[in-house]
Amino acid sequence: MATQWQTFPIEFRGGLISNLSALQHGTNAVGSATILQNFEPNKEGGYSKIKGYEKFSETTVPGSGPILALKVISSGRIIVARKVDAAAITAVGELVSGDENKTAYYYGTGTTWTCMRNKYDDTSFPLTTDTAAVSASTSGGKARHAEFNFDGDDKVIFVDGTNYPAIYNTSGNTMTFLTSANSTDVSGAENVAIFKNTAFYSNGNNIFFTAPLTVDDFSAANGAGSINLGQDITGLTVFRDQLIIFTTNSIKRLTGNTAADFQVSPITDRIGCINGDTIQEVGGDIMYLAPDGIRLLSATDRIGDFGLDIASDSIAKDASIFLDSTSTFSSVLLREKAQYRIFAYIESEQKTVAKGLIATKFIAQGATGISWATTKGIKAYVADGRYSGDQETLAFANEDGYIYTMNTGNDLDGQDIEAIYESPFMPISDPQVRKTFYKMTLYAEPTGSMDLDLNLKYDFASGTNTATVQPTTINISSTGSAVFLYGASSSVFTASASATSSSARFGGELDSVYNSNIIGSGKTIAIRIEDNSTNPTFTLDTAVLEFKQNDRQ
Repeated sequence: MATQWQTFPIEFRGGLISNLSALQHGTNAVGSATILQNFEPNKEGGYSKIKGYEKFSETTVPGSGPILALKVISSGRIIVARKVDAAAITAVGELVSGDENKTAYYYGTGTTWTCMRNKYDDTSFPLTTDTAAVSASTSGGKARHAEFNFDGDDKVIFVDGTNYPAIYNTSGNTMTFLTSANSTDVSGAENVAIFKNTAFYSNGNNIFFTAPLTVDDFSAANGAGSINLGQDITGLTVFRDQLIIFTTNSIKRLTGNTAADFQVSPITDRIGCINGDTIQEVGGDIMYLAPDGIRLLSATDRIGDFGLDIASDSIAKDASIFLDSTSTFSSVLLREKAQYRIFAYIESEQKTVAKGLIATKFIAQGATGISWATTKGIKAYVADGRYSGDQETLAFANEDGYIYTMNTGNDLDGQDIEAIYESPFMPISDPQVRKTFYKMTLYAEPTGSMDLDLNLKYDFASGTNTATVQPTTINISSTGSAVFLYGASSSVFTASASATSSSARFGGELDSVYNSNIIGSGKTIAIRIEDNSTNPTFTLDTAVLEFKQNDRQ
């Protein structure tokens, strides 16, 4: 009698999950992952290996310590800041003795970094000529920024928690610092936002706002003012027609149009934001880091109402380890993918092991439509992104002085991308009945060479269960002699006009179905797929297991 085989399809979806017990996970969330490293849940289905990053410029930003400010102006222009040291003074002609430990601002277009020019207007700086764009005080911290255009020139405000705000003008690549002549209240401003054509600066538990259509007029007679929130303000962001104000223990919103009708009302007084660098609007929601995880601030169908979901509930275990690793984070939004990335920064840590989280939104609002994954190898102290035309540019930096562009290329600045997918242990049918496995078919979408390691694990990979033998690694590679993959070591190219056995032929289709004969038996099975290479991105779509269910014993 012929053996009666059965099939079990595994659709790769759901992302990383770590809040379920092992058997519940494998029963209720088939296709999700217990490990999803350097894969991203794809909006079109499956899990795609992430793209890498490369240097924006082969030249380091002068100075020492981490990059303190980073703003992508366009695909070809980035603004940065870094602490001045003796070597920077020697290398940069605009810097002078006495600038040590101050913050200098530079712009770059992919080659060298140019120190911008500044002219102080305060009488305490009686300068008749432009000088280097260097802060007045020392020990400036990480800078946050906001964009505006009140006079036809695109500009950016930077605040660093120590110095007066700095205003960058894209016209001429110049930088101007506010001074005591503007207002001493904004010295050391920590957050900034532009709302209703007004600049809002937070300093401690106070918000100072300017006269309309200005960023430097703090005269009450012209419409400027201040608001005391009673708690340290950790972040500001504009959400629809309101300014959201995050404090350590609360979230409030400011509505109105001018000082005459600005009003502050509470959203919640029970939970706040502990790190303003994690605040991003993604897919109609605001994501931010709260004391109990990564949360969502979502507008609901009721006018003026908000939902406050814990977006990281499904990865509670992984999120707890990640968030406890440091107090320094950065984040960036990939708009074309509806994706939020948050990175943990530990200066002493090698960049090859630096950790991050990826959240991809699959529905308009709410935490139930978010799929998670992790990153390894992206070490970011500051990060920023921008659409320029139809091109999205993402950049990040750490303490090595280089600026990197993210989501580009097939490697991590020359290093392999270690991508791992591991499924939960799936009982398939009855967790008490043994199954014998014969074949696995992987449906994938490669974009070039693909070389994967497949491992199967039975019965929770128990080391004490000597009755279950764990199979050896199976290699899955791109095949098809009619298709030559550019960059593959096996591809041979010839200038011969006639087709020969060594000539390359382009225009064919890459294999998308990969069959593997497998062996072994067990009551539960898990799949682990690894790619540790500089091969191009690919997408894991579906896997199909073929097996025979044995008799109950």
